[in-house]
Amino acid sequence: MAMAKYNITAKKEKDAAYRNMVSPALMDLLQAKIHKVIVDERKFLDKDYSIDKLAKDVGTNTRYVSAVISVRLNENYSSYVNKYRIEEAVRILSNEENRRLSIIDVSDMVGFSNRQSFYAWFYRLKGITPRQFKIQTLPPKEKPKPKAKKKKYGKY
Repeated sequence: MAMAKYNITAKKEKDAAYRNMVSPALMDLLQAKIHKVIVDERKFLDKDYSIDKLAKDVGTNTRYVSAVISVRLNENYSSYVNKYRIEEAVRILSNEENRRLSIIDVSDMVGFSNRQSFYAWFYRLKGITPRQFKIQTLPPKEKPKPKAKKKKYGKY
C-alpha cells in the first residue's frame, strides 16, 4: 500500500518573531494550562476544538498558544493534539472489547474529522496503518470448537 496517498510530509514552521516575546514565566504558566485543557480535560477528543477555543480557555491569544507549543514542545497545534488522539486510538484498538469497532468508529471517537487524516497521522506516528495495527495487536478470534459427537454403541 503506497503511503503517498496519505500525504505524509513534514511541514516547515515559519519563524515568527512573537515566539521570542513570550517570557519564560508566562510560557511555563501557559504550557501548564494548555496541558490541563488538552490532556486532563481531554479536549483532544473533540473534533471541533480549535486553537482559537484553546486560547480562549487558557485566557490568551492564539499567537501565544502557538508560541508555547512551538518553543516548548517543538511542534504545532495539530501535531500536539493529534499525538494524543493517536495514543487514544492505540489504546482503543489494543483492547479486545473493542474488536468489533470499525476503524472509522475509532477515528471518530478520538476526534478526527475524516478517515484520511486519521490514517495519515496514525502512519506518521506509528509507522503502520490503524488496520495493520489492529490486525497485529489483537489475536485472531478463535472459532468455537465443534462439539464431539457421541459414539453410539450397540447393546452387548
